[in-house]
Amino acid sequence: MALLISTGVLVVAAMVSIVINRRWLPRLSVNYVSMFIGAGIAVIPFLNGLIEKFNSDIFIGLIVAPLLYFEGQNTRLNLVGRHVREIVSLTVGMVILCAVMAGLGTSLLAGVGLPLAFILAAISTPTDATATESVTMGRVLPQREQTSLKLESLFNDASGIILLNMAILWYINGYINYSQTLWDFVYAAGGGIAFGGLVSGLIVYIRQLMLRSKLNFINNTYNNGTPLKVIYLMTPFVLYFGAEALGVSGIIAVVFAGLVHNAEGERSALANPQLASDIYQLIGLLSDILNSVVFIVLGIMLLRTALDHSVSYNGSLIWIVIGVILYVANLLARYGYVRLIHHVPNREAWVFALGGIHGAVTFALAFTVAETQVKTTDFNLVLMSESLLIILSLLVPTIVFRWLLPKIKTDTDGAAKMAVIREQMIEAGVHDLWQMPISQEFKAAVTFDLRSQNGHTTVRQFISEWRRMVQHPEYTADEMRELMVIYRQVFQTERDYLQRQYDATHAISEDLFNRLYHEITMAEMVVLEYGVK
Repeated sequence: MALLISTGVLVVAAMVSIVINRRWLPRLSVNYVSMFIGAGIAVIPFLNGLIEKFNSDIFIGLIVAPLLYFEGQNTRLNLVGRHVREIVSLTVGMVILCAVMAGLGTSLLAGVGLPLAFILAAISTPTDATATESVTMGRVLPQREQTSLKLESLFNDASGIILLNMAILWYINGYINYSQTLWDFVYAAGGGIAFGGLVSGLIVYIRQLMLRSKLNFINNTYNNGTPLKVIYLMTPFVLYFGAEALGVSGIIAVVFAGLVHNAEGERSALANPQLASDIYQLIGLLSDILNSVVFIVLGIMLLRTALDHSVSYNGSLIWIVIGVILYVANLLARYGYVRLIHHVPNREAWVFALGGIHGAVTFALAFTVAETQVKTTDFNLVLMSESLLIILSLLVPTIVFRWLLPKIKTDTDGAAKMAVIREQMIEAGVHDLWQMPISQEFKAAVTFDLRSQNGHTTVRQFISEWRRMVQHPEYTADEMRELMVIYRQVFQTERDYLQRQYDATHAISEDLFNRLYHEITMAEMVVLEYGVK
């Protein structure tokens, strides 16, 4: 029950943060809004008490895993194939360099023992794909760096986890088992790819059998898509927890499964367009909510850590020094690696280095240290230092990118033109409607719906229509057929008007044409699918 209450509070907080961002703070990333709301929850004793104690396994398995699955599904498998060498270089070579520089720097400059220093360094290596947008919002990120950052963040979590396990064993046993560490990495990464590929391939095969079966009883059972949607939603959880149970990387398993499902989605959309549309909408909804929940939890935990008097390092502020060292070491290692190894130009190298944002995975890994034999004071040092690292990785690029990256050009004229064309398009449909030999009631009802496309109906008008719908007897089958014909005709009128504006007068660009055409198509689909009572 406590977990259910926590989930409910986080989901509501996520919705509130999205509404605040889109309504009042559109120029600020929703991730920052979510962090502030999370901090607000932590400050209010009643709300803070509703949120359960942080559990890294639940957090990664139930929130991070599906997010990475969706992120993988938004990435083409052949893109990964073309960048295999770069991915290996960034997620192995660069991660090791970052860990070595951060570990040695922490030990030498902060006087921390090497095993603990490398625990801190290993946790600081994974970057967060969902956090990059927080610092680049409204700015043009070069395509090469955008691709590199995305591919790196999808696959570097496994490297950080393996290095962390190595450092913890070093801390406990007093020595490093290099051969075991290498085998653990190969087994975890290779096993994650193999498990994710095999299981997701089997899931795709089952889904396609259900989707494309020629048997009528199968079609009648599955073509509404509900079982296929349930299978889709369960996939990241089955893959993550199944992979972890086998001792391979659950993170890599869900990422690779997402890549496999990308190809499936591209070649299956027209087999059942309604199912494809529902899944795309589902991905968008869950991605928005889960991404917001990640930063709400981050805000809660950062403030809880700051306010928890038991989390301290013997009254010392050494954690501030370590947090700065970890951030600077990672920044310089990332810059130097892509500059010298990948021969990236100076400006782009700084963009890549600064774009490696630390977030949810870093915080979750820091909490896993508490479950080991690491001393409580050392765990507190890890938690406080990594918290500062996360804050610095968000704040520094947010400020620097204001000078380093150009602004995204907003087409204000295009938006105004789109509003005008939409208005004219709707009025063309209304004009055609009133020329039809149909009942006054149908004319009034359809006119209300058409003008709702542009938001030009008031709450009072809606209440009036709601009363009419409640009081009016249900339409007969013949009346419904007639109404569907009317809707199809007026939507076709809108399409014809839009096409003329695009073809003959060139009043709108192809992008605006596609967006308005999509609006008409969606409106028609809703009417034909669900009808109007």
